[in-house]
Amino acid sequence: MSRDAYFDNARILLILMVVFGHLISPIKANSDFIYGLYKFIYLFHMPAFILISGYFSKGFNRPGYLSKIVKKTLIPYAIFQIVYCFFYYFTGYESDLSLSLFDPHWSLWFLMSLFCWNLLLKVFAKLPYALPIAFIIGIAIGYVPFFGSYLSIDRTFTFFPLFLLGYMLNNKDFSIFKQKKMTWVSIPALLAIFMVCYFIFPNSLKDWLLCSSSYAQMGYGDWTGGAIRLLFYGAMIVTTFSFLAAVPTKEFSFTKLGGRTLYIYLLHGFFVKTIGLKNPFENFNSFLQYSLLLILAIVLCGLLGSKPIKRLTQPIIEMKKPQFWNERGSKKVKNMSS
Repeated sequence: MSRDAYFDNARILLILMVVFGHLISPIKANSDFIYGLYKFIYLFHMPAFILISGYFSKGFNRPGYLSKIVKKTLIPYAIFQIVYCFFYYFTGYESDLSLSLFDPHWSLWFLMSLFCWNLLLKVFAKLPYALPIAFIIGIAIGYVPFFGSYLSIDRTFTFFPLFLLGYMLNNKDFSIFKQKKMTWVSIPALLAIFMVCYFIFPNSLKDWLLCSSSYAQMGYGDWTGGAIRLLFYGAMIVTTFSFLAAVPTKEFSFTKLGGRTLYIYLLHGFFVKTIGLKNPFENFNSFLQYSLLLILAIVLCGLLGSKPIKRLTQPIIEMKKPQFWNERGSKKVKNMSS
């Protein structure tokens, strides 16, 4: 089955924003512009990823799909969670070595939640009014004060409506996003949203974008907590749809990297965290310096999404034999038969 360049373009652009967002996160307070850009990126980069993941989960009831999801999410999650435990300890990020599988390190929450979202589909795909119910649960979970990052429960239920929405969208829906005339609408919309993030969106509300804290932890334990989350849902969906309408449909030299975003997602953290040990960007405050961070993010995406890195890490990320092993085996069989 041939890949759709549109979705691969969307994936590589989103993973670039993930990497760039992680690079600028420690220094976002250095500049109002960078803080605005940080809020803008975090408003939609993961929601868009999650929505696309939901769109490609339509085969959740097919035989073997569950084992495929376990292989794709839980196994690499367990491996990288253990690796991160040792990495955080030996680099000094954590003073004690704690091998916990239930409190996802950094970006690994996505793998845990992705597995849970696919399980939730088995229930919600059959429910009437499933999407409103998912949004109600997503709002209600914020009033529960004790989950936090444990098993990524908060993020799982908060982001699930976006995953379910993606599952409900079809080819016809995405054909609307792919229309050229939509680009002329989406670009001004994205610019307007960025201006709102820059001029209006308070920096104090940035934790709402992460969806990993209860309302009480963020200082809004009363009814206003649910109202703010509902407002954020609306902003996330509008920004996500605007981004999807701006994604190019043509194939480019970088498009193929969209099929390797899992590699970039899982591996870039080691580079970002290692760089963070010395904090070389601490005093960055100019447009040129921030541009260098964008270039670094592009280089990291190109490197970690390259074929050599895929071949090297495929056994632990996809549980597959390295490609060169398969090629060697094929040549051996061919030589024996000749």
